[in-house]
Amino acid sequence: MVTIENWTRGHWEASKIDFPKSVFYLYTPMCGTCLVASKMVEVIAAMKTDLPIGKADLNYVEDLAIDYEIESVPCLLIQEGGKVVHKIYAFHSVPYLLEKLS
Repeated sequence: MVTIENWTRGHWEASKIDFPKSVFYLYTPMCGTCLVASKMVEVIAAMKTDLPIGKADLNYVEDLAIDYEIESVPCLLIQEGGKVVHKIYAFHSVPYLLEKLS
């Protein structure tokens, strides 16, 4: 399985400048739903090897939670052209996430 790189807020902000599209997966370690979502994101990362995907424990990027008004975890931020175009909380399925990424 693909290992998704841990990002800081700086990595996320840089990805918004350096890439036309990137994804930031936010979770907390004690969240059961996040464990399931993590598996889905790993599958997406394996399928979309050209898409920069990072992850972070929301406990360590609290300022990002405030600035992006993150309501709950898991949360998937998808940016295009430097702007967040999707903020996904309900992951549903891998095909659903792939549709949001296309």
